[in-house]
Amino acid sequence: MTESASCCSKKSLVLIRNRRRRQLIASSGTSNGYYRSGTRSRSVSSRRLIRMKVRRLQKLVPGGKGLQPDRLFLETANYILHLKFQVNVLQTLSNMYKL
Repeated sequence: MTESASCCSKKSLVLIRNRRRRQLIASSGTSNGYYRSGTRSRSVSSRRLIRMKVRRLQKLVPGGKGLQPDRLFLETANYILHLKFQVNVLQTLSNMYKL
């Protein structure tokens, strides 16, 4: 292959790659079809919001501080079941004594 032939093939590959990238971005529902305006800031702010909600959950669940999110969600589910059980017991006692 000559140098000019390899140069042209590289240019065509770049053009194809750029065209494909524009098609992907356009299909993602952006306003102008070329640039994702604000995507990074939205993803950063959504990650920040998730971290904040995880911290709140860690404060609510007994022993939740310091737990990784996957373990925290399991503990949260167990805690909810425990609270439901307590409510059922208290309702039963209340019905027994007609309080």
